[in-house]
Amino acid sequence: MNRQLPLRQRLRKAAIILMFLTFPITMNFFSPYVIIDGAMNGIVNGSLVMFTLMFVASLFLGRAWCGWVCPAAGMQEIVEPINNKPVNGRRIDWIKWLIWIPWISLIVFLAVQAGGYKTIDLLYHTQSGISVAGSPDRPILFAYIIYYFVIALFAGLAILVGRRAGCHTICWMAPFMMIGRWIRNRFGWASLRLVADAAACADCMKCTKNCPMSLDVNA
Repeated sequence: MNRQLPLRQRLRKAAIILMFLTFPITMNFFSPYVIIDGAMNGIVNGSLVMFTLMFVASLFLGRAWCGWVCPAAGMQEIVEPINNKPVNGRRIDWIKWLIWIPWISLIVFLAVQAGGYKTIDLLYHTQSGISVAGSPDRPILFAYIIYYFVIALFAGLAILVGRRAGCHTICWMAPFMMIGRWIRNRFGWASLRLVADAAACADCMKCTKNCPMSLDVNA
């Protein structure tokens, strides 16, 4: 007989799935393309602001974004019952850096080429603030193609490879939190973090078995 998840985990899952359901509205704020387009034209857009906020938040909240707010994580947790196989993150985590480093380098290069950021348009490439509604220079069909491509990419990896495989392999958002957490750990300032009570551990391994990121929590 399956037991109900603890209240905190139920609230977390509800929040992260709700974020996925709002993804048609918010997609451009997490878009790796929109930030490139903005850099090329010297425009500070919602995507640039969002990635900056992710990094700043990670300095004090660690990877809370990944567990509570990320829409890509929400779509993967929805399909988790199809393939609940743990993923060996140590073997595949390098892939995201192979994507992230050239991407960030391209953004910096294009921003410099454009002479820096000159204007601010937080709703860049959206119509009335809704990402899938398109914009005057981007038809709605193109926006929906991108929307379903992202869903197929993250959900497909989770279905084929295992639990949150997209987070381990292709996520261009995760490195912002990882760098922020690394900086926080080096300076040791007060921040949100989980603390283990070794005296209360029964070595049942349930924490490791149920971790959505396939981490060895018991260790």
